[in-house]
Amino acid sequence: MPRNRRVFSLSLDNRQAKLMESKRRPGRYELSVDGIPQSVVSMTEPTALEYPYIQHIARAIDAAAEPGEPLFTVHLGAGALTLARYVEATRAGSPQLVVEFEPALYAAVIAALPLPTGADLRVIFGDARAVADAELVGEERTLSPVLGAATTGATAVDTDWMDARFTVVDLWDAAVIRHRVASQEFYTRVAARSAADGVVAVNLLDGYPFEYSRRQAATLSTVFAHVAVVLDADPADDEGPLSNVVVFASGQPLDVATTPDLLGSPRPHMLHDDRLTSWIAEARIMTDADGTDSPDPDDPIWD
Repeated sequence: MPRNRRVFSLSLDNRQAKLMESKRRPGRYELSVDGIPQSVVSMTEPTALEYPYIQHIARAIDAAAEPGEPLFTVHLGAGALTLARYVEATRAGSPQLVVEFEPALYAAVIAALPLPTGADLRVIFGDARAVADAELVGEERTLSPVLGAATTGATAVDTDWMDARFTVVDLWDAAVIRHRVASQEFYTRVAARSAADGVVAVNLLDGYPFEYSRRQAATLSTVFAHVAVVLDADPADDEGPLSNVVVFASGQPLDVATTPDLLGSPRPHMLHDDRLTSWIAEARIMTDADGTDSPDPDDPIWD
């Protein structure tokens, strides 16, 4: 009798989340929402990363501090905690913070795929924009009403998200990023919660002519002094596939730009400095008042 590979199936409002074990690679799991892959995790090899874009982010995490040194890492969007597991495997005991909108999904993932003993990971349950907008020391802002405690027993509040050394922005609503977590106002709050040398990595999905990604790069360039775009698809290929685009941003020079070899081989396309300025061209920055959701991969324009 065939082994049941489904670990769980969970209803989230009008969406369906599933965690499935690989048929050919036991110990490897894929989390999907409405049939759209969100995360791939290897419980036996947490440093074996499935997708090129997540490998690019991991290499940037490797360069953010000396090998093995703890690195305060913030994950906006949890998925199956692929990168959180990577950080724990490569920088054991690093303090990590997750902001996750779906408590039931987080609890199901943790129950099915527990974190290693000793992992220092805390969670805030709620909307990432509301958490980012919560009051910081010396500010007069509206406190976020959407904070919670981790199912692992650790608790977190919005003020725990301060001086992040590395922040991963991976805020998908199934296959789309909502504009309220991709605006200049949102990234300004992310910057305020980052260390002076902190790095922010934003995961996007886009295709030629990359209008959305160019607007995102333009927006991040108004908030951070240094921005670089990494993509595996040729940015000049008008018949290229819809693919992931990672925008890195920081107040300090970016290792992915100054040391592009760290991204490995085959080397992805890298846009920064004058080449990035030329690519952005006249793309408008995104604000709360003038923003759009990310492209829907089911849109016929990608056919």
